[in-house]
Amino acid sequence: MPPCASRSVFWLVVCYNCRYGHSFLFSTTCHFLVMDMDSARLVVLQTLTQATSQDTAGLKPAEEQLKQWETQPGFYSVLLNIFNNHMLDVNVRWLAVLYFKNGIDRYWRRVAPHSLSEEEKTSLRAGLITNFNEPVNQIATQIAVLIAKVARLDCPRQWPELIPILMESVKGQDGLQQHRALLTFYHVTKTLASKRLAQDRRLFEDLASGIYSFACSLWSHHTDCFLQQIYASDEAAALSSLERTLLSLKVLRKLTVHGFQTPQQNMEVMGFLNAVFERLKQFLECCRRVGKDGTCREKLEKTIILYTKVLLDFLDYHPVAFISLIQQSLEFAVSYLFTHVGEGVTFERFTVQCMNLIKMILQNHTYKPAKNIEDSKPESLEAHNIKTAFFTHPTLTEIGRRLVSHYFLLTEEELALWEEDPEGFAVEETGGDSWKYSLRPCTEVLFLDLFHKFSQTMTPVLLEMVQNLQGPTNVEDPVQLLIKDAVYNAVGLAAYDLFDNVDFDEWFKNQLLGELQVSHHRYKLIRRRVIWLIGQWISVKFKSDLRPLLYEVILSLMQDPDLVVRIETATTLKLNILCKYNKLITLDDFEFRTEQFLPYLESIFGLLFQLLQQVTECDTKMQALHVISCVIERVHIQIRPYVGCLVQYLPLLWKQSEDHNMLRCAILTTLIHLVQGLGSESKNLYPFLLPVIQLSTDVSQSPHVYLMEDGLELWLVTLENSPAITPELLRIFPNMSALL
Repeated sequence: MPPCASRSVFWLVVCYNCRYGHSFLFSTTCHFLVMDMDSARLVVLQTLTQATSQDTAGLKPAEEQLKQWETQPGFYSVLLNIFNNHMLDVNVRWLAVLYFKNGIDRYWRRVAPHSLSEEEKTSLRAGLITNFNEPVNQIATQIAVLIAKVARLDCPRQWPELIPILMESVKGQDGLQQHRALLTFYHVTKTLASKRLAQDRRLFEDLASGIYSFACSLWSHHTDCFLQQIYASDEAAALSSLERTLLSLKVLRKLTVHGFQTPQQNMEVMGFLNAVFERLKQFLECCRRVGKDGTCREKLEKTIILYTKVLLDFLDYHPVAFISLIQQSLEFAVSYLFTHVGEGVTFERFTVQCMNLIKMILQNHTYKPAKNIEDSKPESLEAHNIKTAFFTHPTLTEIGRRLVSHYFLLTEEELALWEEDPEGFAVEETGGDSWKYSLRPCTEVLFLDLFHKFSQTMTPVLLEMVQNLQGPTNVEDPVQLLIKDAVYNAVGLAAYDLFDNVDFDEWFKNQLLGELQVSHHRYKLIRRRVIWLIGQWISVKFKSDLRPLLYEVILSLMQDPDLVVRIETATTLKLNILCKYNKLITLDDFEFRTEQFLPYLESIFGLLFQLLQQVTECDTKMQALHVISCVIERVHIQIRPYVGCLVQYLPLLWKQSEDHNMLRCAILTTLIHLVQGLGSESKNLYPFLLPVIQLSTDVSQSPHVYLMEDGLELWLVTLENSPAITPELLRIFPNMSALL
């Protein structure tokens, strides 16, 4: 503790209850005492101990007392003294760190109510960086975070010595001190890099230019140590060096991405980025040496992913500076993903990162020339030429084949999920930003990007793969079944690009219908994929004359033994019903026609209702309800003879979904279409319908946050279809005043 801290005066509310001896409890009688640091430390230590105990009687008073002390001068000096004392209980020290960290957020700024004095802040800053020898990892991380919080507010103006002291400590020979200082160095760098005001950014750029050489040498040193130790089979020492490599690389990532406005003009920055590729290759080879069960494996994979994040972040923030790295990036990613080079060393997260790197290079707007080439910027033309020269016909052919025949294949994990949790498999999320983190959506998005950009090369490759799979596949050959599933997946994804190259109507009649008639249980992969494929093409190229044949197929597959097939069939039905027109085709040829669907309405609606009852997961029920809503919306009043069972089931489902507001939203949507379809007959639903509207539009009920919009629409259509205003309808009206 610095001398000035030991002289701090700490005003405390101290409460004693003599009956409990040395135990520190609270009574209703309180006295203000002025204490020296040792006495104050003892009192706070006792209170923190009580706050970490399992004794609920003492826990609450202790927490209240600590809250009162938050604004007392000297309190944070005592906390610093406590969590720096390694002899004390870990839980007490942990709590002291958390109170200190929260106090920084509330009271460190000068303008904050009850802000800390400048004298105490000076003392605390000095105490925080006196030594870096915290033995407990979790506490060390929290101390590093709170130092970074102070640095965000005070560095470099009020705390110019922070960075020099950290750099000096990182150079030390003591392993623990070196690691803790490096950990703090990272958190400080990360926090300062996150500041976005122009003045703060200039300060960080000045900092980056001043310490970049040091950070590079630190990273290089620890990396070399790790590689030497791993090849010497000294895994314990290698793990320690790898931890330091990871931390120093994290520092470099922040400095490289956020520390320079024009990094292409800095030789050290570009030198580091060029070195990343070689280091990545070395670390990937280490994966082969370490094996999947090695002690370093997890940390090694984290470091490899961090290297890829450096490249992805730099591309995102500095696309012009990245132009000189495009060739290396594409060569590296393609070689490891689509050639034998990556065999035995790649892993899923790395594959995703490399695919994202290719995708971001393909999609970056800076690299796209203007429609009139003469209007293009020089850097755009340069990047475009590099990409064009790289993606040759042989390269694209190999990438296309490998994507479909390797990466599109259903994995053992996915097949196991199909068997163990069919609903989880059927409604797996693949939208939004899932392509950034999950292999399957990432692979599909990259395939589409390549197909859009290089369709003339990719189309013949895919069509050849389709041609090689004509006719039913042997159910005893699981590999061929998986390949056919993958190829059909590719044809569905690229439906719009294949519009002029595939006669889907003929393919449907001559090939796909036959696939759907194979009832063997192993052929469920193909039945599910074919009905999905039809759903993808239905708005692209599918003549209206074939709709009755499709409804026959849907009717059959809705009775398939496999739940995944039934769910996928329901989804295709929804896509068919929603299909109105496509800009590439005429309206009359391909739009949904209600009269074609009516002969199948009773059977299909009954099977949809069965599906709704059979599934148990909230997401799957929502999906089934959405399909049912679409059917009711499109056939309108013709639904009346068939909704009896649904009307009886919805009140039960509403009750069961009390804790699932999104499912209740789906029920509201179904009720909206149901009321519109029943017209004046919807009055028979009032015993269920009106309480639902009452709850959904009552702002005093917490579910209204989720249900209000759909509830108001349901209220409106109920009024519009009511034959008369009844007392029951009027009883909902008081809800309106709070809504206006």
